[in-house]
Amino acid sequence: MAKAKVALLRTKPETVVKDYQRLSELGGMKEALDPKATTILKDNITWHNVFPGVNTTPWQLEGTVESLKASGFTDLVAVHNHTVVTIPEKGEEDLKFKPLYERYNIPVLFNFKEDDMRWIEYKPKFKTLALHTIFPDGIRIPDYFQGKNIVHMPTVKTHSYTTYTGALKNAFGGLLNYHRHYTHTLIHETLVDLLAIGKEIHAGMFATMDGTTAGSGPGPRTVIPYDKNIIMASDDQVAIDTVAAKMMGFNWRDLPCIYLAHEHGLGIGDPAEIEIVGDTDAAEENWNFDVGVNLATGVGRLFWFDTPLKHLQKLFFQTFIVNIFIFASEFYHDSIWYKTKGLPVVKKWEAESPWGQMFAKYPK
Repeated sequence: MAKAKVALLRTKPETVVKDYQRLSELGGMKEALDPKATTILKDNITWHNVFPGVNTTPWQLEGTVESLKASGFTDLVAVHNHTVVTIPEKGEEDLKFKPLYERYNIPVLFNFKEDDMRWIEYKPKFKTLALHTIFPDGIRIPDYFQGKNIVHMPTVKTHSYTTYTGALKNAFGGLLNYHRHYTHTLIHETLVDLLAIGKEIHAGMFATMDGTTAGSGPGPRTVIPYDKNIIMASDDQVAIDTVAAKMMGFNWRDLPCIYLAHEHGLGIGDPAEIEIVGDTDAAEENWNFDVGVNLATGVGRLFWFDTPLKHLQKLFFQTFIVNIFIFASEFYHDSIWYKTKGLPVVKKWEAESPWGQMFAKYPK
């Protein structure tokens, strides 16, 4: 397999939107996507609340849209997904996406609304590693996704279940339905399956990744933000994740989703086989990020991974009892952690960080 290419640039608020256009050109956006196909914008609303390093940034969205239009891709549509603890409609407004979609006349669809799309059974050509065992009655995907380009817009951050999260994980919300939490025990294999399905159904795939403020700690929501002033792009979802993970301080061989995807020929995970273009020295940084746990993710680990409670996960998460855990997670994150610990971090970021100051200036 030929070398993968990942574009990486240092940036600053004054130039970031233009820098995204240069980044996308370096990363091969125009060559990666089908000019005849509709392009899905898959932003990342990890949390409907504002928190630095967690969600797609408005300048990432603006820069990506400007890049697409400059490359001749004008048929754009945004697709939001729903999770058990995230409200996409609130996120679209609070994270300041809505004015941008309105400015660029980009329609917004929801993969959980029947008026927008239906979930249909799909039989992958790829021999799935996990999904066939998790969903024995059939793997389902949104019918709307087939034959369309997709541009993922994740951020650079850690994740309590997968160590890091990036372009591979961004497909998790779009291609899996409301019961995606069933997959957590086999999350790495699931991400590989979703990448394979994405490569089968999409006309083209590309990713821009924002590390202007990156997140370390018990992610993906309650991270510790650090301004890192970098942005990335690639048509190889595995390679861009490898480079981001390496800068965060992780080895690709210790990240099963990257290693397995590489071994199955779905992308390049070995840094020796990845060409960095742009500000190449930035790829040598090591931020020494750490993956932690908070109360909610700690409880989740007890059920999803190799502990005695793992055997009770079907009882707790595939019956009505799951609503107790959903309420507890939402109450803890939104009503306790965010109000007592999160908001002071947001206010400090908006007051002291150039990126926080820029966010505050975007219209809502």
